[in-house]
Amino acid sequence: MRVEIDLDSNHTEVLVKILANSMSDEVVELARKISEYSPMTLVGFREEEATLLEHSKVVRFYTANQKVYVVTHDGEYTVRVRLYELEQKLPTNFVRISNTEIINLNEVKGFDLNMVGTVCVKFKDGTTVYTSRRYASKIKQILGM
Repeated sequence: MRVEIDLDSNHTEVLVKILANSMSDEVVELARKISEYSPMTLVGFREEEATLLEHSKVVRFYTANQKVYVVTHDGEYTVRVRLYELEQKLPTNFVRISNTEIINLNEVKGFDLNMVGTVCVKFKDGTTVYTSRRYASKIKQILGM
C-alpha cells in the first residue's frame, strides 16, 4: 500500500481517494475505517482540573478501581470514557493488549516474546506491562510473526 498526501491551500476540504485494481477485504476495511474516523478530543482529569491531552503524549490507558486512567509524559489522569470507546476512536497506533489496557505503539521500546502465552511490553519510560493470553496473538500479528 502506498500513501500520498497533496497539501494545497486551494483545497477546501479533506478528500481521501482509494485507488485499487479490485474491491478486496483490505479496501473495504480501509474505506470503513476512514469513513468512521473522527478525531477524538481527549480530556484528562486530575483532582478538580480538566486538561486537554494530546494523543502523541499518551503512553497507555488502563482500568483500575472501576475508573479509566491515562498515563502521559506529564503524569497520570482519569478519563470519563470507557476503554471500548477509546479503542474505537483512537488512531491505529493504539492497540488493546488486554481487557484492561490499551497501549500506544509509538511509546514502546520493545517486546519480550519469551514468556509462554503472554508478551511483555517494555516502554521507553522504563515501565513494563503484559498482554493477556487472549491478546498475545494480536500483538504477534502486528509484529508480523
